[in-house]
Amino acid sequence: MYKKILLIIITTLLFSCKSDKQENYQSITFLREVYASGNSENWPAPNLDSSINNFKDIGHLPKVKFPNNNPYSKEKVNLGKKLFFDPRLSVSGQIACASCHNSELAWTDNLTRSFGHNRQNGKRNAMTIMNVAFAHELFWDGRANSLEDQARFPIADELEMNEKLNLAVHKIKEIEGYKPLFVAAFNSDEVSLERIQKAIATYERTIISRTSKFDRFIDQRPNVYSDEEVLGLHLFRTKARCINCHNTGYFSDNQYHNDGQVLFGTKNEDFGRFHVTGDTADIGKFRTPTLREVARTGPWMHNGHFPSLRDVIEFYNLGNPQVIQKRYLGTPRDSLIPEVSPLLHKLELTKDEINALEAFLKTLSSKNTRIHAPELPE
Repeated sequence: MYKKILLIIITTLLFSCKSDKQENYQSITFLREVYASGNSENWPAPNLDSSINNFKDIGHLPKVKFPNNNPYSKEKVNLGKKLFFDPRLSVSGQIACASCHNSELAWTDNLTRSFGHNRQNGKRNAMTIMNVAFAHELFWDGRANSLEDQARFPIADELEMNEKLNLAVHKIKEIEGYKPLFVAAFNSDEVSLERIQKAIATYERTIISRTSKFDRFIDQRPNVYSDEEVLGLHLFRTKARCINCHNTGYFSDNQYHNDGQVLFGTKNEDFGRFHVTGDTADIGKFRTPTLREVARTGPWMHNGHFPSLRDVIEFYNLGNPQVIQKRYLGTPRDSLIPEVSPLLHKLELTKDEINALEAFLKTLSSKNTRIHAPELPE
C-alpha cells in the first residue's frame, strides 16, 4: 500500500513538472509567433505608466528627415565628412569630432569620459552619434536644439577642441582645398560657421544603424531569436518596464528623467538638465539615450560609471537608488536633493529574467562598421 501511494506521488510530481515545462514552452512559442508576426498590433499590451502620453512602440527606425533649411545633398555630406574628421578645427590641430566618435567603436570612444584639449577629461561620457538624426535635442542635458546647433559646442568647449569659433572658421577659409567643396555644397565658396554646422549635421544624419537582429526578428523571421531573447523582448515591454522611456524605433522617448545618478554631494555630482533650464525640477534629469547599438556603446550612463550592461540592468532592478553624501542632509542645500523619476521602482527580476533582458538588449546592435578617414583638403 505504501509503495502504491509513493508511486502515485512521484508520478504526480513528474506530470506536474512536465506540464509546467510544456506551459512555459507554449508561452514562448506564442510570444515568438506574435512578436515575429510582422504586425505590432498583435503584440501583448506594454506595461505603461499612467503618465505616458503619445506613446509609440518599438520597431524599425523610420526614414531620416532632413530639415527644410538644410536639405540633403551628397556634396554637403562629402564636405561634412571632411570637416568631421578635420582636427584643424581645434586649437591644437589634433582633435576632431571623430576623435571621440570612432566608427569602429559604434561612433563613441568606449571611454568613461573622453580626452580633449591637453588630455583633459570631459565631464560626461561621449554618446554615440549613430541614429542621432532621430534625437530631438542633443547632449545629455539637451543644450542643443538641433544637430546644426550641436556642431558648434565641441569646437568652443575648453575641455574639448578649445578653439574660438571665429578662428576655427578662419582656418577653414585659409585652406584652398575647401573652396571647391563649399561651392559644390552651397553654390559659393563662402566659408561661414553656419555652413560648417550645416555640413557636419548633414553628414551626421547619414550615420544610421544597419539592420539588427531585432529588426530581422520582427520582420517575420521567428527563428532568428533564441527562446531567451524572445523572453527578454517581452520583459522589456512588460515586467522590466523599459518601454516607458525606451520606445519608438529609436528606442528613446527623447525626454529627460532622473535615473538616480545625480550623485549628490560627491565629486561627480551632476545636475544635468538643470544646467540648461535653471529649473530645480530638472535637477538630475538626463536625456534618455537610444538603446540601438547599446551592447557596443559602453561604458554606460551619462558618467560612464557602469562597465557592463549587467550592471545597468541590476541598477534598474534595484529601483535606481540615489547616492547622496550624508553631510548635506539637514543643511539648506538638501532642499536641492531631487526625487528619482516615479517611473522607476524595484522590478523584482529573477536571475533568468535578467539574463534574458540582457540577451535581448544585445540583439539591438548591428554589425560593426568602419568608415575610412577621408583625405583632408590642403
